[in-house]
Amino acid sequence: MAKQKDIKTNAMRILDKLKIDYTHQSYQCNEFVDGLQTADLLDLPYEQVYKTLVTEGKSKRYFVFVIPIDKELDMKKAAKAVGEKSVAMIHLKDLTAITGYVRGGCTAIGMKKQFKTVINDTAKELDKIYISGGKVGLQLKLSPSDFCRAAQAVYQNITMDNANH
Repeated sequence: MAKQKDIKTNAMRILDKLKIDYTHQSYQCNEFVDGLQTADLLDLPYEQVYKTLVTEGKSKRYFVFVIPIDKELDMKKAAKAVGEKSVAMIHLKDLTAITGYVRGGCTAIGMKKQFKTVINDTAKELDKIYISGGKVGLQLKLSPSDFCRAAQAVYQNITMDNANH
């Protein structure tokens, strides 16, 4: 019987190819859990755990936004960041067809196509961030600048201000 080895996700293979340092943590999960639950399971600080959101612009092009798990995407700021009149969340049923990833395992690294990606600018202030590793139950820890490079992303303020809640 073959020895079970760690399965590398597409995102991990890309990070390896770019010679980017990262660590990964796995957690047991049989169904979708949101970012807050994931952070709680792994005892991670909320402000360091980021979620990946996929939107469609008025132009019918797709855009990826990466924001802290305890924040909300500001649709106006997001649209402006990518030069669109407006953006809307894609339908969940379309996520895998568009990105190649499933809900809860979606990451901005290694999607089927390279979409314009924006990371909330708060990430720049952090030493390390946690992102999905490309499958449910896997988190990657890496520097925001390495993540930005691997995702071919830019930084911008794209979350709701606390006063807007």
